[in-house]
Parts: sequence; structure tokens; C-alpha cells
Amino acid sequence: MKIKNVLVIPVLLLVLTAVACGNSKSRNDQTETVDKEVIKAPEFDADSAYQYIQVQADFGPRVPNTQAHKECGEYLAGQLEKFGAKVYNQYADLIAYDGTILKSRNIIGAYKPESKKRILLCAHWDSRPYADNDPDPKNHHTPILGVNDGASGVGVLLEIARQIQKEQPALGIDIVFFDSEDYGIPEFYDGRYKQDTWCLGSQYWARTPHVQNYNARYGILLDMVGGKDATFYYEGYSARTARSEMKKIWKKAHELGYGNYFVKEDGGETVDDHIYVNKLARIPCVDIINYDADNPQSSFGSFWHTVNDTMENIDRNTLKAVGQTVMDVIYNEK
Repeated sequence: MKIKNVLVIPVLLLVLTAVACGNSKSRNDQTETVDKEVIKAPEFDADSAYQYIQVQADFGPRVPNTQAHKECGEYLAGQLEKFGAKVYNQYADLIAYDGTILKSRNIIGAYKPESKKRILLCAHWDSRPYADNDPDPKNHHTPILGVNDGASGVGVLLEIARQIQKEQPALGIDIVFFDSEDYGIPEFYDGRYKQDTWCLGSQYWARTPHVQNYNARYGILLDMVGGKDATFYYEGYSARTARSEMKKIWKKAHELGYGNYFVKEDGGETVDDHIYVNKLARIPCVDIINYDADNPQSSFGSFWHTVNDTMENIDRNTLKAVGQTVMDVIYNEK
């Protein structure tokens, strides 16, 4: 249709139109080139992330209401401040499934706090008070060290914070360490309990964020991201509520050569902090969480919620795959 219309207009107008169209095409080509420009993110240091995990493990189980929990909280807030973030602390008394009052602390580090364009990065920093998935029933009331389940995500985010201090991405970044995530109802409990017993810290933050009217373009939650030979499938709730963001992350992982970790297939759906970030704060949030499709005992791995969640299970290659992927994603946001 367009070609036929051009043929019947005067020659002079035809020439002008051709010139204009030619200029337009040039601008379009130029725009496409700019849009496809890839920013090289800083190099994620897996050795550094590993050491941050080790430090957390050295405190012992970081169960709310313990000295180890208090000391580790001070360490995490201090590290974020050391890495140039504006640090916010949310102290709250949160009620556990059995009525226990948990002295909780969400720790937030903000970069470019004045920017309206933001991305949320988060993980939980507490560890579980029960090894209720341990094959030995004698261990069920034993607190776990939570090296993969908790500390690994925090270690990755501390290394990202260290890199952000040296080179800021274009958007504002908020790193949030949620507390009291892993104090949910244990397998052995038969009493009455309230609903939503997991992820108490993220529920509190999502209802009362660290700054008024907080919003972010999207969030990325890291949970159990340090295990050997870990695989990260599409988590079910993320796939429904943050599908485009999830696909972007997995696409970037494959571009970087981490396709063996980031599997482009549907995995299970899990109750995790990202649900409350989305439901209560209305922010789409992607859960990058280990999913072991071949493990009949637990899709989170054989050492999940056992006394064996220790440093021996942490692999620097997995930390590198996750950390570098997240960094390349956030540094390429405009």
C-alpha cells in the first residue's frame, strides 16, 4: 500500500520523502544499535563471596534471640556501611508459629537512594532453629548452621555490594537482608498455629518498607545459591508474577555460559520471601533457588534443613554463576 501511494505523488515530493525516509531509517538503525549495547559488569569474585559465607558460619546458627544472631546482624550492617551503602535497620518483634516473640532485624543497604529507578536484591540472613528434615530424629530440635540456606545468598550480595561501591550501575540498588524467614512451622509440630509462619521479616518489610512509598522495577531473591552442582529452574510463583524478569535473568545466564546452572524448565513452587514482596509490596520478584529434580527426599537438596548444611557443600563455581549473572543483569538496566 505504501509503495503504491508514493508512485502517484509529484516527483519533488517523492525525492523529499525518499530523503526523509532514508534519514528515518538511519536513525532507527542507530537506535537499535544503542538498544543492543551490552555493558560489561564488574568481575564477580567468588573467593570473596565464599569468605563472606565463612564469616557467617563462624558465628554459628543465626537463630533469632541468640547471641550469634545479634553479632552476625552487627557484622552484616557494618559490611554494607563499609561498602558505601546507606544503611537502614528495621527492628521488630515478630510472632512465630508457636507464639515465640522473635527479636528480628531487617538490614537494608541502599545505593543511589535518591534515584526513583530501583532494583531490589534480597536474601534471608537467619538460620533455621530446627534440623527437622534430618534423617536422624535426634537432630530435629537442633539449630542448623544454614550455610547454603541463608548464608550463601547473603555472601553473594555482600560481594555485589563491594563491587557496587567501586562502580555504580545506572539504577539505584537496594540490598535487603530479611530476618526470621526460616522460623516456620516444623515438621514435628502438632499444635495450633497461625497462617504464614514463614518469611516473617519480608512480610514486615513489605507492609512497612524502609522508606515511605518504596517501589522497585523488580526484585531478585537469592536462596540456596551456593551448593555444588546446583540447578536453578523456573520457580512456579516467579513464573506467574515476574515472568519477563525471570526470562531475562535466565537468558543472561545462558549468554554468560551458565546454562548448566540455570535450566530453562519449570521447577517447583516454593514459599519464600519473593511471594510477600509481590503480594504485599506489589513488586515482581524472581526467586533464584536451588531445585534438585532428581532428589526424592527434598527438591532443595539432601542437606536442606539438616545438620549437614555446612561449608563443605559450598562451591565457588556456583557462587560465580549466580553472582555474575545477577551483576550483568543489573548493570545492563537503563
